[in-house]
Amino acid sequence: MIKQLTTLKKSLAYKLIFAVGLTLLIMILLGAFFIIKYEKNKAMDGITAEADRLSSTILLGAHYAMMLNARDDITHIIQNIAKQPQIENIRIFNKAGEIHFSNINEEVGSVTNIKAEACYVCHKTEPPSEYLELNERKRIIMSPRGYRLMGIISPIFNEPGCSESCHFHPKDKIVLGALDVVISLEQTDAKIAFYEKGLLFFAFCIVFICSSIIGIFVLRFVNQPIKKLIRGTRQISKGSYGRIEIIQDGEIKQLADAINHMAEQIEIKQNVLNEQRTEYQNLFEAVPCLITVQNKNFQLLKYNREFNDRFHPKERALCFQAYKNQSEPCEQCPVAETFRDGKPHHSEQSGISKNGNPTYWTLRTAPIKNREGMVTAVMEISVDITQIRLLEKEVRKSEEKYRAIFDNIPNPLFVLEQENLLIIDCNASVESVYGFTKQETLNRSFEDFFDPEIQTSIIEKIKSVESISKVRQIGKNGKIIFTNIHVSPSEYPSHKVLLVNTTDITKRLIAEQQLIQASKMATLGEMATGIAHELNQPLSVIKSASNFITKKAKLNEIIPQDIMTTMTEEIDGQVDRASKIISHMREFGRKSDVIKEKAQVNNALIKAFDIFREQLKLRQIEVIQNLQEDLPRILADENRLEQVFINLLINARDAIEEHAGNSLYAAKEAKQIFLTTKTSGNCVAIEIEDTGNGIPATIADKIFEPFFTTKDVGKGTGLGLSISYGIIQDYGGTITVTSGRLGGALFIIKFPIITA
Repeated sequence: MIKQLTTLKKSLAYKLIFAVGLTLLIMILLGAFFIIKYEKNKAMDGITAEADRLSSTILLGAHYAMMLNARDDITHIIQNIAKQPQIENIRIFNKAGEIHFSNINEEVGSVTNIKAEACYVCHKTEPPSEYLELNERKRIIMSPRGYRLMGIISPIFNEPGCSESCHFHPKDKIVLGALDVVISLEQTDAKIAFYEKGLLFFAFCIVFICSSIIGIFVLRFVNQPIKKLIRGTRQISKGSYGRIEIIQDGEIKQLADAINHMAEQIEIKQNVLNEQRTEYQNLFEAVPCLITVQNKNFQLLKYNREFNDRFHPKERALCFQAYKNQSEPCEQCPVAETFRDGKPHHSEQSGISKNGNPTYWTLRTAPIKNREGMVTAVMEISVDITQIRLLEKEVRKSEEKYRAIFDNIPNPLFVLEQENLLIIDCNASVESVYGFTKQETLNRSFEDFFDPEIQTSIIEKIKSVESISKVRQIGKNGKIIFTNIHVSPSEYPSHKVLLVNTTDITKRLIAEQQLIQASKMATLGEMATGIAHELNQPLSVIKSASNFITKKAKLNEIIPQDIMTTMTEEIDGQVDRASKIISHMREFGRKSDVIKEKAQVNNALIKAFDIFREQLKLRQIEVIQNLQEDLPRILADENRLEQVFINLLINARDAIEEHAGNSLYAAKEAKQIFLTTKTSGNCVAIEIEDTGNGIPATIADKIFEPFFTTKDVGKGTGLGLSISYGIIQDYGGTITVTSGRLGGALFIIKFPIITA
């Protein structure tokens, strides 16, 4: 019984009924309290007003008797009125407190204490109050019989008619006495008590009825559905995902639907978890490494299929016995360390397999803890890394081999940081080429090997992984070295690097320069006839002028001033012309370095043509020039460009003469060379076209090879076009050959325009 009451107190229905009933009771009691208080006040106010009217009636009724001083009449009036129900006492006092009239004969003539309760309302102040409000004249007293009485005292004023008729009271006396009427409140209090009890009974009835209705509602519409919800959730907690059936609509139905939806979702999730559990179990079994779960005694609590298939352990076998065939635990056992500090551990162990070969294992452990955080078991994962270790040995051997190759490559090799080009490694060939030892080379910037003037452009190309040809570098003690640089990105331990291979071409460049110089000298020798003709013309003019002057001098004849001026100016001009030709030949014949400066292609082309102008004119070869004005400049050396153009003009001349000599219609065919310069995109293009035999397509890809020539033996070295090809490449240009408009050869040369 006590248990049921305790359960009832904890129920939602009881709490709701109690809370609502208590609230209603308090509200109704508060309402009843104010209603009763209001009704009490209203009843007392009515009785007070009635008592006051009675006092006024008595005074009015006894007024005439008082005027005549008819005491018997006054007494008779008072006694008759006092016979009415609820009137306890009627008395008339004079101002001294003496009772002149009363319905109780024994009181007549007695004197009351002036400070008594009936008189005190007026005599509590000095002088006594003459005018009082009704509530101030009212008093409540207890009857000796145990019920309440209410007394109303009313003053009897001295009216003018009284003093004039009897002259018993002086005119200056305002209050002659007082009328005291005492009324019983027994019936009134009994009615009020009955009203209070009825109101309280009504309040308790309302509370009981409301609580009962609420209780029935809660039990029907709240308690029963909640019990269903509780039963349903308990079934869900046990793994049963049936639906909770709620009949009525509303929030509880929504709650039931939400729980049903939750159950469906839990069922779905549980199915997924079950699938995942199966999947993880399968994964655990299928992992291609050895997995075991061990206790503190190194007993195998659980292991995967790989471990079982390899070692076939007995039930509750020990770890070190199962797959290490040892009688004692390992000296450095990660499982023991994990049990000791509760943290994962890693180690690597080696041993000898059953077939006598060395084996290597890497071990990792992870703690398995209970709810209190205590390590109850340890999972150990073992991976056979024997093949990895054997491969590492092979890799080390390979690294040593490639390190030996790296160190013994005859070309210098540098390993640079990709960002700042800091040298982090180099081979032994660096010292033989640059003069710096390996210790002096490491940790210095690769920029230090270049002139400050070209550092910026070269470094940008290296960082852009561009190969660079014929770069001027500085070795130890200021040694000048010319190299070809090849850059390739590579991987170094933990970061990206640039692998830089430099080839020392200093000796080759010297040989090339000597070869180019020899080619120049051969070209000058080949141009000897034309140069002689060029010089012969100014010398002939000078000779004629000097003979004329000599003849006139021998005859003592005076030469006219104007003729003398003309002859001397002509001699001076011809001397300048001869000097210019000699200066040009000297400049062309000097050795030129591989330098790059702002050059104007038109200037080099015109200088080359000037050397051959007279020679071509003698051979009746017409040169047609179409040179673009304001041609953009390129980075090159005009002297070396002039050598290229001279080689091409010589080839054009020879091709035209060979064609003219072999043609049946030589006289009818034009002997022309076309020189054209123009801008083509971001390049300056130079076109040199002739009307010779042209270049057959079968040899077009060979004509730039060294020592390849189409001329007869003894008429060409085969180096002109090869040298020209190398010079053009030095300045970033290209040269191609194709058929011209008239069937001859058309050489097209392009150089990039300076952008800044």
